Order: sequence, then C-alpha cells, then structure tokens
Amino acid sequence: MGENLPRVPGAQLHSSHSPIRTLRAKMVLLGSSGVGKSSLALRFVKDEFKSASPTVGCAYLTRVVHLSDVTLRFEIWDTAGQEKYHSITPLYYRGAHVALVVYDISKRETFARAQMWLNELQKQYIQGSTVMWLIGNKTDLNQERQVSVQEGRALASDKGLLFTETSALSGNQTTELLLALAHRVYEGVGAQQGGLSEWSVTAQAELHHRERFNPVASCCKVGP
Repeated sequence: MGENLPRVPGAQLHSSHSPIRTLRAKMVLLGSSGVGKSSLALRFVKDEFKSASPTVGCAYLTRVVHLSDVTLRFEIWDTAGQEKYHSITPLYYRGAHVALVVYDISKRETFARAQMWLNELQKQYIQGSTVMWLIGNKTDLNQERQVSVQEGRALASDKGLLFTETSALSGNQTTELLLALAHRVYEGVGAQQGGLSEWSVTAQAELHHRERFNPVASCCKVGP
C-alpha cells in the first residue's frame, strides 16, 4: 500500500556514537482533524500509539535521528486540524524544512482538504527549500478505503511531491518515512547555504523560553 520506502544507507534511529554536528530541522504536520497527525508524531517520537484528543493550537515534540556523519534534531509541530485554528496555522509552518500533509485514506473529504493545504504551502515556499510529503494515513482501515493509492500518488506527482501511505496505529512505514525524511532534508535542504542551523545550548534555551510562553505547546524530548 502506498510507496515502499527504501532503507537509507547510513541512517538509523539509534547510534552508539555521537556524530560531530547536530542540526536543527523544523517539521510541521498539516491536515484535517482526526487524520492521525498527533498519532504519527507520537510514532516518530516514541514509536508507540495511543488515542489522542484533538490538538488545540499546536503541540511541540522533538526527535533525534542519527545519520552517518551528522545528527538531525527534528522539531515537530503538530498543528490543529479544526477549521477555527486555520488562520493561525501559518504561524507554525513558517520556516519549516519539512511539511507533511496528511489525509485519512478512509475519508475522502480529508483528501480534498489536503489539496487545499498543498496549494497554500506551495505559495509560501521556494522549490527545494522544504521537503514536502503527502501522507495517506490509516492503512489499517484499508477495507474502508475511499481514496485509492493511485489517487494519492497522482496528486503528489502533479504537485511534485513525495508520497507514501502509513498507519500510525500499526507503525507501518513510519520508521522508514522518518529515516527517508532525515536523508532528504540533510542532502537537500541542509546542503543549501543557511539551510539548517546547528543545535546548541543557546538554541535549547531559546526553545525552553518559547515553550514557557506557549500555553498550547507540549514537549516530549527524545535524545540530547
């Protein structure tokens, strides 16, 4: 179902050594309420699943991924999907290095909503500055499918995006997706001048300040 993501040579979720540099990469998840954005974020961060209440505003989590010669520290912004939060969502996806647009394969209306998000994102970003990926989530509901793999792949192809289908519930394709994202961000965005900034104690203090004054943010830190 969806694209079978290739294993990325030299990429892993855990490492016995500490690479020289740690780079910051901002990731944002966009899509309708109930498509599984929070569940995907939790899979990325803790490799576990639990039912989540609708996100209020935005939730913040982190995940460290080690590549062969660098560490990427993903700062993950899980946005609310409810219409009433739509106007503030650009505040969270501005400056993102990775944008995941998520829909539920068992609910066609979420696929239409995903197209709207893609149109908005493509007005904001210069091509190559952001890795954009279309995600058809909830492959565990394949018997209730309303959006075919071919439709998802065709939309991604039309927009020049990457595409895969996942299941946050079972974990299907989630680890492979995270590793592929790390590889593409480092090789693409990170190679550009000023593409990715280095993680430092100063950056950490800055994030603590941000969390303290953001009443809707939650933080689950994994790794250094």
